[in-house]
Amino acid sequence: MNQQGVAVKSSSQVYLEAYTSILLVNKEHLETFYDKEIIITNHNMVETQAEEILHGADKNKTYPYLSSAIPLGASFTTTHVNIILHACSSGIPICMIHNVLIMMGSLMFSTDMCQKLDSFYDHIHENMGLGLHMLASPDIKVKEQSEENLAWRGGNKREDRPPQYMFIPQAISQLLEVESFHAKSILSPRMSLPIALSCIGCDAGSENTQQHIMCGTLEQLGKQHSESFGEPLHSIVIVWKRLHHLEAVYVEEYAVCRETWR
Repeated sequence: MNQQGVAVKSSSQVYLEAYTSILLVNKEHLETFYDKEIIITNHNMVETQAEEILHGADKNKTYPYLSSAIPLGASFTTTHVNIILHACSSGIPICMIHNVLIMMGSLMFSTDMCQKLDSFYDHIHENMGLGLHMLASPDIKVKEQSEENLAWRGGNKREDRPPQYMFIPQAISQLLEVESFHAKSILSPRMSLPIALSCIGCDAGSENTQQHIMCGTLEQLGKQHSESFGEPLHSIVIVWKRLHHLEAVYVEEYAVCRETWR
């Protein structure tokens, strides 16, 4: 959400999707701030009821669709695209306000029912070739239908799986597994230097901050307990082979082992 969100206060109806990320404030707080009732949407509602959401929209009025994450990024949010396409096909004009973003790859959960998802590896390969650091975003599954319930179409009531968040150790395990498969020597357990982040900006600077930062090699971070990284959402910055001296000094405070960090 962005400072241009003041326009929300003069809007007709407000929607908020809260399934692609974690909202760090509750809905009631936002309703008080905007002085508007907010309708929470989930993955299923946006995918299957986009036409109902847009039905009867007055082209002379504003209908904000707020996102706790990013509207469009390196890993396309298909449900966001879906509602945009429905709006365009209905002749409803849209205006997208982007959040702060750097190019990133998403580490997706893999299951026995699908092949390993490794499209993020191409993003890492490209960024490293350009001499850039890389932000990797571990997966999040909220309000998603279970595979068993999805496969059984006998009229059963929809059942969503419990919320599932990928933590740093699982993300690192997947990074190394995909590296071993592609064998392009982009990532190394003992040489690659990731910086693990969680709840960045959440009460930063206060004594009760939820923000966590930890850095080390992939091997070092992969051996840490999930609880060591704090509450989700987690992110990983994969550092290029050249790290500026001042960057190294600053991040050293958060190193698992300061002696081997640089």
